[in-house]
Amino acid sequence: MSIFDKLFQSSGAPPIPETMPETKPIDREINALYASLVDLIGTEALVIKAGKLNALALLRSDDRRERVLALQRVLGEDPRLAPAPREADIPAILEGLSEFLADMRARKVLEDRIEKRVNEKLEQDHADYVNDIRQQVIKEEKPDAETPQDKLKREKLEKLESIHLTQSVMELLRPRSFEEIVGQERAVKSLLSKLSSPYPQHLLLYGPPGVGKTTAARLVLEAAKKKEASPFGEDAPFVETDGTTLRWDPRDVTNPLLGSVHDPIYQGAQKTLADSGIPEPKPGLVTDAHGGILFIDEIGEMDEMLQNKLLKVLEDKRAYFESAYYDPTDSRIPPYIKKLFEDGAPADFVLIGATTRDAGHINPALRSRCAEIYFEPLTPKHIETIVENAAEKLGATLEEGVASLIGEYTVEGRKAINILADAYSLALEEQGGGSVTIGKEAIYEVAQVSRLYQYVTKKAKDTPEVGHVFGLGVAGFLGSVIEIEAVAFSAHEKGKGTVRFNETAGSMAKDSVFNAASVVRELTGEDIHDYDLHINVIGGGNIDGPSAGVAILAVLTSAITGKKLRQDVAVTGEISLAGRVRPVGGVFEKAYGARQAGMKTLVIPKENEKDIPEGLLGLSIHPVETAREAFAYLFEEGTEFPLKKEKAEEKEAHNG
Repeated sequence: MSIFDKLFQSSGAPPIPETMPETKPIDREINALYASLVDLIGTEALVIKAGKLNALALLRSDDRRERVLALQRVLGEDPRLAPAPREADIPAILEGLSEFLADMRARKVLEDRIEKRVNEKLEQDHADYVNDIRQQVIKEEKPDAETPQDKLKREKLEKLESIHLTQSVMELLRPRSFEEIVGQERAVKSLLSKLSSPYPQHLLLYGPPGVGKTTAARLVLEAAKKKEASPFGEDAPFVETDGTTLRWDPRDVTNPLLGSVHDPIYQGAQKTLADSGIPEPKPGLVTDAHGGILFIDEIGEMDEMLQNKLLKVLEDKRAYFESAYYDPTDSRIPPYIKKLFEDGAPADFVLIGATTRDAGHINPALRSRCAEIYFEPLTPKHIETIVENAAEKLGATLEEGVASLIGEYTVEGRKAINILADAYSLALEEQGGGSVTIGKEAIYEVAQVSRLYQYVTKKAKDTPEVGHVFGLGVAGFLGSVIEIEAVAFSAHEKGKGTVRFNETAGSMAKDSVFNAASVVRELTGEDIHDYDLHINVIGGGNIDGPSAGVAILAVLTSAITGKKLRQDVAVTGEISLAGRVRPVGGVFEKAYGARQAGMKTLVIPKENEKDIPEGLLGLSIHPVETAREAFAYLFEEGTEFPLKKEKAEEKEAHNG
């Protein structure tokens, strides 16, 4: 059966009549071309193609010229080719068609080879993909699938986690309610009112260490969540960090506070992003605190530039990211990364910064956007209460005077608890368990081992003395008593006396001495140049500022006149040449220092009267405007200071 019989049988057409003329060599060549074409594209494809090109009837023709025309139409894909070629032209046409079919066969071989390689590659990629999926499924189904090395590391971690010590003393004794935050009632009230408002404020908390700033902030947030007007939700976060650990990197490579961008080359963005060259933003603590509170302890230690950057976040309520690797036109960038770069990360929170340093270490622009609350220093009585509460939680009994003894070694609540905990451990070791009683000997032993010294060593006395007075100073947020003493001897030659004063006391204190000299002459008629004077600040402390002016005036006057000064009174204030008492700073803290030293009376400048609440610490507080008024409280009762006779006469003449 010829190729045409097969062709027409497969197409459903009637077979070629058996009366076809005898086959000649040129017919065999035509048949061979058809056979080659069928081999290339297939019988059905040839029939369909011939039908579309109006060549199917020509394929059935007995005329070789028409069959050649059919080949021309099929291979040239042109149904308009006509008429059939002449007999003489057929050999040349067949030669051209042969070359065309040869090219087709060569392309077909090459395409088959490429297709085979493509299929092999697809199969390999598919196998790898299926294997990755299989591994992922295995991990999901068997999360414990791990390498032997990973297994050893995990077992080591689990062994470490199985070891548990008892909770720390600080954790056990940490205040759980506002009532346990001793001595900070006013600060806590102010803090709660500012956070419970529908419009909570950013806050800066000032105060000495160990008075409860961090604990108060944490408790206030929990209380604010329960207030109807408060904007804080039940799940509002309290994110705590320390300003001493926050460092500004000018390259913005790392910034745990504000967030940073991990570039895909040097900083190890996640593998799926690094392979595509996509930077990965890492939101910081400001975003973690969104909807809640960001508490920065020791905010005064933060770099000033970082404070400025934090200020920008507070204003925008968002943290923005930048990277030279970010290409907004890259279609491979995940939507969340695109959103972080274009919209920034949300950072709407309330900032609470706490510091033991003065306000000068805080950026003024940041301060202007925050309400400021000062936590008060603790008195010995406060320390006693803290110690007694802690002893109750420990289940220990305190001997008489133990709580007050601890109060002599520290003004910090945290430190007082540490001393108590150390003494508790000693007592427990000695008594062998059970009910523990802590005595003074345990406190003394802790103090000796820890090299503690009594914080308050200057004590008030009921007996007046000549040439000894208590001034007041302040360092940070802690006030303290300054002992000043003076002696006076008649000069060997009148008018040529000398004045000696501590070199370490500072230039301002020396100026106060000479200011006081003029007032001494006004009040007593005595010229200090007629005396050899030695003024000493006991302990050699530096007096920062003129606040010891009244104290120096009093001690000079006492030394020259022999009048006795009360030893249960402390005084602060600058003295002017006219004998007026000028205002000074830190009066509130100085009041605590006076109370710790056991003073009963405090003399302050009249202009500082509003700085101290009435009845604070049980002190008798007397605001004064002049040195004469101050002397009424500083010298023992009944002491008078008449003007020099001729000076009085001059003043009367002047007034007359």
